Formats: sequence, structure tokens, C-alpha cells
Amino acid sequence: MATLKLALPKGSLQESTFALLKRAGWSCSCSSRSYVPSINDPEIAARLVRPQEIARYVSLGLLDAGLTGYDWIYENGADVVEVAELCYSKATSHPVRWVVAVPEASPIQKVEDLEGKRIATEAVGLTKRYLAEHGVHAEVEFSWGATEVKAPELVDAIVELTETGSSLRANHLRIIDTVLTSTTRLIANKEAWADPEKRAKLEQLAMLLSGALRAESKVLLKMNAKKGDVAAVASVLPALHAPTVNTLSDPSWVAIEAVVDESVVREILPKLKAAGAEGMIELALNKVVP
Repeated sequence: MATLKLALPKGSLQESTFALLKRAGWSCSCSSRSYVPSINDPEIAARLVRPQEIARYVSLGLLDAGLTGYDWIYENGADVVEVAELCYSKATSHPVRWVVAVPEASPIQKVEDLEGKRIATEAVGLTKRYLAEHGVHAEVEFSWGATEVKAPELVDAIVELTETGSSLRANHLRIIDTVLTSTTRLIANKEAWADPEKRAKLEQLAMLLSGALRAESKVLLKMNAKKGDVAAVASVLPALHAPTVNTLSDPSWVAIEAVVDESVVREILPKLKAAGAEGMIELALNKVVP
């Protein structure tokens, strides 16, 4: 088996990526000074790389595959295979956004008001394309960090990545537009994707990582009911397909189980009880693979 050279994001996304891999079946560990994580799979050689650089290195064939944001694929114009979209980020399971933000007191209200202004951002290419699409000419400078504190003293506006907007609000900035919405992607070099063994490994990664993410919002409900109450109980369960029903040692009783959204459990448990369900158990899930 050829070893898959896999880039994992170094920095803010590292912890959530390691946690996702753990739920998918791969244990990763790495010291704070190392860029070579250990992983419990001899078919994977993992490397920690800044997410801003992963797409470029994968495109060049220096790495077979990697986990990085769509924003950095777009920023680098990387010619890669997008194997899977994985909706997770540093703090949430929602997409992140690159937004245009200005000081609260700024007269700038819309993208056209940026004409002739100075903008700081880490995503220079993305920002220039956005401005060109709107016919706006502005000076875009690369920001090495702490971008939020540069407006209004150093720049008129910033283009910054946000999940919740809390950091922008804390720095008295308001959002005037969204430049790009991004999610994490599992990407592959085209030659690696054409290799049958590496492609099989990538498809395994995609299936199990997607299954782990899908399981985050779902639980397994198990319960018993009399045969005569099965239809009533099943009508309450919003299962993925249909609940599983198995006969118990007492032929007049059955065991019922179904995967449901965790968010509905508190609403449906009383209804299940009223429909005749007994001995209800709620179990967490590691993976859900359709």
C-alpha cells in the first residue's frame, strides 16, 4: 500500500481536526514543537501545515491530500480534486465567512463606498477579485495579523474571517458585506486521486469523516413497546428511514430503535411515552454513514 501524505491544518483548526479524526477512527497526537503528528494508521503520513498553504502544496504534488478551507483553495487558485465538503470549523459546525468590516462610526455603508480606500486583509487575492467583480478600485494590503485593530487608524476597512462576528463587534467594527462563505474540504492532488490505492484511502477518509460529522447532531433512541403500540410509536419517530423493530423473548413485546436528531428528543420523549414506549434509552453516536 502506498503511503498517503496528508496535510492537517496547523493553528486554530488543529484541535477540532484532531477531534474529528478521533471520532472517525484515527488517533492523532503531536507535541507543541513538532509538525509531524503520530497517527494510528501506517498507510497515512500526516504533516501539520498552515491551512493557507495546504492547497498550494497539494496542487504542486508535494502532498497527496489535505484538509483546508475552500477560501484558501480559492485564494491560491489551486487545481485540486475536492473529495469531500466537511462542515466544521474552530468553534462551530457552521460555515465561516470572509466579510468586509469597517469602524462603527465610518461613513462607508456599501462596497461601492470603498472606492479609493485602503483595505487590510490576509486574503489579498480573494479581496481583489471581490472588488473587481463590483468595479471598485481600492488599495489592498496584506495583513500579518491583528487585522481588527488596524481600522480606522491604519486602514479604512478590513476583510477578515469570522465565525460568529464576536471579535469584530469587540473591536467596534460592523460588517457591510460577505465576500466569501467557506467550509473545510478534503482535497487531493490529481495524480494521487488517479492512484487506485490512494484514492481508496481518500474515499475511506471522506466516508468516515463525513459520518463522524453527521453523527454530531444525532442520537440513537432505543425503547420497548407492545406489538399493538408499534404503529403509534413509529409515527412519532422521525427516523432516517424507518425504525428498526425486533421481537423480544416475550412475543407480545418488541424492541424499537431509531436514529433521530438530538434537537427533537426532548419534544418526542413524552409523545413516545404516551404512545406506549417503555424503557427508553438515548445513546450518543460516533458515526452515521447512510
